[in-house]
Amino acid sequence: MFVDKAKIRIKAGDGGDGAVSFHREKYVAAGGPDGGDGGRGGDIIFQADDNFSTLIDFRYKRKYTAEKGQNGSSRNCTGKSAPPLVIKVPRGTVIRDAATGRVMADMSTDEPKILARGGNGGKGNVHFATSTRQIPRFAKPGFPGEEFEVTLELKLLADVGLVGFPNVGKSTLISVVSAAKPKIANYHFTTLTPVLGVVRIDEEHSFVMADIPGLIEGAGDGAGLGHEFLRHVERCRLIIHVVDVSGIEGRDPKEDFAIINAELAKFNAELAERPQIVAANKCDMATEEQIEAFRSFIEGQGLPFFCISAATTQGTQELIMKTAEVLETLPPIKEFEPEPVPQAELDELSGKRFEVTVEDGVYHVEAQWLEPIMRTVDPDDWSSLQYFQRVLINSGIIARLEEMGIQEGDTVDLNGFEFDFVD
Repeated sequence: MFVDKAKIRIKAGDGGDGAVSFHREKYVAAGGPDGGDGGRGGDIIFQADDNFSTLIDFRYKRKYTAEKGQNGSSRNCTGKSAPPLVIKVPRGTVIRDAATGRVMADMSTDEPKILARGGNGGKGNVHFATSTRQIPRFAKPGFPGEEFEVTLELKLLADVGLVGFPNVGKSTLISVVSAAKPKIANYHFTTLTPVLGVVRIDEEHSFVMADIPGLIEGAGDGAGLGHEFLRHVERCRLIIHVVDVSGIEGRDPKEDFAIINAELAKFNAELAERPQIVAANKCDMATEEQIEAFRSFIEGQGLPFFCISAATTQGTQELIMKTAEVLETLPPIKEFEPEPVPQAELDELSGKRFEVTVEDGVYHVEAQWLEPIMRTVDPDDWSSLQYFQRVLINSGIIARLEEMGIQEGDTVDLNGFEFDFVD
């Protein structure tokens, strides 16, 4: 089954927690803290692989989580960093953030892309020893790894895209000019998946052609199959518009040509500007008047016109040579550039995002990034509470509470943990 779109969740590994430990050795008094740092969590890496041609594997497994870094240990031992999790996808897959739609990566090259970075390991208590705090009983937890819900869209890497109504001869054309062997029959939607074929001009020159499943009127709005596969035309440098000039099925070739172009423009305005070559197919079944009328219509719009019969290969060689000539003048296959992260998302990723609300005299603070820090705070240890207070001050939470008029003795609910505010 050909699957060209999927949605998955990726979660990089959390960093390992720093250790709370004190040096203990016979005849050594007051050895001091020696808790080591946690290891770094594993990254999520995407890699293009030509052995894959569909995203069907992602229909059955939708969550990918990298390993957590190892916790620190005594004797200043740093925890082991976790290995990256490599996810292989077909070449041409575009990865987007499902929440915002921004492009995160285009897997069109061999270069691996890090999509989610593992969290750094937490600092051990050895880092918090000072001249006045010689026995720190706290350490920093590991930082959480990045987590995203992403959509995977396979956009075929083809130089030329064949477009046109169903049953106009696209499959027959690609079968006679390349080694591709699509299913061919005399009914609509014979081709249910895009078909790629390599067209060889000579030993040193070739290009990739894609047979896009038949478009119909309304494809841009989801009618027929076109809506599902129009994305595969986006990368094509050149479009060969195949039209049944014979009108054997009772359709007007001029009207067909206009409808398909309108659907391409509706889906993506850039496609309307893409260079086109018009292939008037089934010329062997058309009258001279039909051919000349359509030729005048197309050449009047400044487009190259070729009269072909894919079934008998008439005119196909001239069409292919012209296609190769035009491709020489066009830029490389389109790549989607990663888009910058919105500022609001950067603020959230920075770990300083929080929300303060007041209800029945209680100040509720919601800050998800504080949860791992709160796990390591010992309410009975004065130095640990001092460290936690500095976190609240540096993050701006204390300043926000004071702006909202909090008074000494008022209750603060921080992620479910309640305490009295002390000025």
